[in-house]
Amino acid sequence: MTTYKMIVAYDGTKYNGWQIQRSTENTIQGKLSAVLTKMSGSVVEVYGSGRTDAGVHARGQVASFSIDGNFSADEILSYLNRYLPDDIAVLTVEKTDSRFHARLSCKQKTYRYRIHTSIIPDVFGRKYVYTYLDKPLNADLMRKAAVHLIGTHDFKAFCGNPHFKKSSVRTIFSIQITDDISGITLDFTGDGFLQNMVRILTGTLIEVGNGNIKVDEIAAILGSKNRQKAGFTAPPQGLTLLGAEY
Repeated sequence: MTTYKMIVAYDGTKYNGWQIQRSTENTIQGKLSAVLTKMSGSVVEVYGSGRTDAGVHARGQVASFSIDGNFSADEILSYLNRYLPDDIAVLTVEKTDSRFHARLSCKQKTYRYRIHTSIIPDVFGRKYVYTYLDKPLNADLMRKAAVHLIGTHDFKAFCGNPHFKKSSVRTIFSIQITDDISGITLDFTGDGFLQNMVRILTGTLIEVGNGNIKVDEIAAILGSKNRQKAGFTAPPQGLTLLGAEY
């Protein structure tokens, strides 16, 4: 068995997320596994650095798999891109140490959320932004609130799974918020993220930006560990996994 690392980009619009599910074959992980299984003649399990939600995109999802047979990295790259759907692309494939695991070996990941606030529609990028026109957003207030989220905290209040039993402690290394005439971009870098966590963080920061939540309430929301105290879950189409570091 030889272990490989690959970088995958995908438009998640029509998929039910990254993770294989019993109820559907329409997942990114499932599509990759199916093509590799066809290539090798035996079942190939694919592991990703993170489990993106339904409708979420990726520019640099890192994945790993082990496969029987004497295949070169170039052969695998060519085969995958030949048989995968047009909205999934494998950017690189390389042989790696057998101990490498895309999720377990990951040190940090970066997600980007794009909010479109202009009254002029983003014709070509509309599937990859959340168009928000309800109220003007104050990016400076959002940046001040984000400071309270950086560091190691229990992010249970920002977890979309009410039955999550494992530790909800995570570390956010940085939150970069930039704005321009068309909207606001939020980049989140952390050692790991809970289910829907980036989207809930984004929804909460939007609520700060529109005045519904005050900057000095963020610490109390964190301390409450109560999902109902945080903001709404921002829609999936604005979120993209940019990459993972090892």
